[in-house]
Amino acid sequence: MKPILLTWPDLALASLLLLADGGLSIWLQLGLHRRLGVAAARMVAQLIAVGLVLRVVFAVANPAITLAWVLTMVALAAREVAARPEQRLGRWGNLSVGASAVAFATFLTAILALTTAIRPHPWYDPRYAVPLSGMILGNVLNAASLALDALLAGASAGRAAIEAQLCLGASFRQAMRPYVRDAVRRALLPIVNTMSAAGVVTLPGIMTGQILAGMDPLEAAKYQILLIFLLAGGSGLAAVSVSLLAAHRLTDSRQRLRLDRLTARRG
Repeated sequence: MKPILLTWPDLALASLLLLADGGLSIWLQLGLHRRLGVAAARMVAQLIAVGLVLRVVFAVANPAITLAWVLTMVALAAREVAARPEQRLGRWGNLSVGASAVAFATFLTAILALTTAIRPHPWYDPRYAVPLSGMILGNVLNAASLALDALLAGASAGRAAIEAQLCLGASFRQAMRPYVRDAVRRALLPIVNTMSAAGVVTLPGIMTGQILAGMDPLEAAKYQILLIFLLAGGSGLAAVSVSLLAAHRLTDSRQRLRLDRLTARRG
């Protein structure tokens, strides 16, 4: 079964639904019609640009170019992780912590999948490596940002409790353990909810796409199961990594809580 290719008129027809949203915004005076139009135009331009670039990346199939593309995605994801929390670590702490956690979780998970389960030839084939890394990055980004925000906010709110434990002889790691645990828990809740609803409440994206492309539904389900396992693993690695790295930034050689290294986000 050949995949059904979309034409530009097909997309134009689908855009009528967006125009309907704009009409509702004007009718109900929501003030969202301009933002909807700008967001839609930006989305279309970005996706078309990415599609054209990936054509070249896939055609060249050069490992250095593939790595550069994935590193660019990781850098952009790290920037998002750094920008979302209400609290900021000084000296670009959010960015360095986010970049380290995101890169570690993404590369470890993607390489494991490419060399064991999927096994393209060569294993770094950009047709597999790039989209797989992108899907993993989306969940890793969310998990890391949730964990970082929870850890920094928890440490700030629990200052008295942490310092009391330190005065009683607890190590900084022991005093921070409840906050690290809570941060990781919050970061993993979205993927737990995704796994609980998959197949019953929702039909996940990759499975839907492969069925539309003509793949047998059972084979598509196998790919979706593999992907969710990868997303869960990557999310866990990112959450634990970012929480431990951020906690390390909040202490010094004397095992003190250094909240002076935190600043609140402006605006």
